[in-house]
Amino acid sequence: MRMLVSGWAKQLSIVGFCLFAVLGAKTFASAQKTHLVYVAPIDGIIDLGLAPFVQRVIDQATDAGAAAVILDINTFGGRVDAAVLIRDALLNARLPTVAFVNKRAISAGALISLAAEKIVMAGGGTIGAATPVQMGQPGAPAQPVEEKVVSYVRKEFRATAEARKRPPLIAEAMVDADVEIPGLIQKGKLLTLTTEEALKHKVADFRAETIDSALEQLGLAGAQVKRASPNWAEDLVRFLTNPVVSSLLMTLGMLGIFLEIRAPGFGVPSALGIASLALFFWGHWLVQLAGWEELLLVGSGLTLLVLEVFVIPGFGLAGIVGIGALLAGLSLSFVGAGDTWQFILAAAGRVVLSLFLALAASLALLRYLPRLPIGRRLILETGLAAGEGFASAPASDDRWLGKSGTAFSPLRPAGIAEIEGERVDVVSDGEFIEPGVPITATRVDGNRIVVRRDRT
Repeated sequence: MRMLVSGWAKQLSIVGFCLFAVLGAKTFASAQKTHLVYVAPIDGIIDLGLAPFVQRVIDQATDAGAAAVILDINTFGGRVDAAVLIRDALLNARLPTVAFVNKRAISAGALISLAAEKIVMAGGGTIGAATPVQMGQPGAPAQPVEEKVVSYVRKEFRATAEARKRPPLIAEAMVDADVEIPGLIQKGKLLTLTTEEALKHKVADFRAETIDSALEQLGLAGAQVKRASPNWAEDLVRFLTNPVVSSLLMTLGMLGIFLEIRAPGFGVPSALGIASLALFFWGHWLVQLAGWEELLLVGSGLTLLVLEVFVIPGFGLAGIVGIGALLAGLSLSFVGAGDTWQFILAAAGRVVLSLFLALAASLALLRYLPRLPIGRRLILETGLAAGEGFASAPASDDRWLGKSGTAFSPLRPAGIAEIEGERVDVVSDGEFIEPGVPITATRVDGNRIVVRRDRT
């Protein structure tokens, strides 16, 4: 009996040792596992080229099984439509997202911060002041926008706050000065919160001075941090969608097309124009400004203009509709979500200005290019003097000019005259002249010797 108990005890001890070893190995492997966190900077001006970068970081972090994506935010704002695209990407993300406000998230930056699951603010930070404005001319102050635009942006802020369980009225007060919150903001003032105020009113979740401190409070201490940065393609898109660069590309594209229409033949101007317009639409396509509608409008406009120039005589309906379609397609390629009518009109003005610049430049090039050194290599300058090429009338006919004679045959009005004893083919100046009537050669017109009745 004692031996039987001893045998069972040995077996139980062996099983217990195996279980301990397995559990210990799992615990050790779990302890050895390192979380991965992506950090993406949101600094400077928020433009449309920033949205593809944020979306790429979220996609890469999701595919890599990252524990979170942290947006390192320090911005005074930018385009509303760009912020809306980033906001949608954050709300649709399938992994935790964190906005680390260091030191400020103003205007469009506030909307991006509110779209994250967690908001962490550094000491001395600010968030808010998000009323939309319309930029004026360079050096001029920003202009107020229509009430419907303020209403749209206010509701975007409210919907975002509601989705993340944050105070919606505070989010609205960041946009609309008419929103009043007793004890926090009075009517007529825009709301901007400091770090302490954001924590007090449940806008921010906690305070941290560094990314590492934020990770520790998120339960991700010791996580592997992968800092993302825009790649060359995203930098190129941000460059191509810059207002100055996009206007230049549009002007070069139209210049190449105008030169090709005025001087037919597929060459350098058309290649330059097609390449410029392709870069313009590629950049605006990636930031979701241009779509198939804009491409169809521009393509239809150019087709109608070509038909008007080469097929349909005169300038009529096809030319007017073509110009309208071209202007509409290019103008809409600058317009995004939430843009005002003032912005749309300003975009149309930029397109019209680019078209006029392209037309003026094409006329100047066609006139002055042959005089430039490079133009002399491209254009054949060899010509024939009047006396070196084909002449419609023999030069000897000039000797009859001013000479007198008589009509040898009836001139009806063509006929034969006798001048200085020679018979010459002549034409009267319109009247009928009988044979034997004195005549005088008044001019040589091409291959015709014109005569008239001599009334002296």
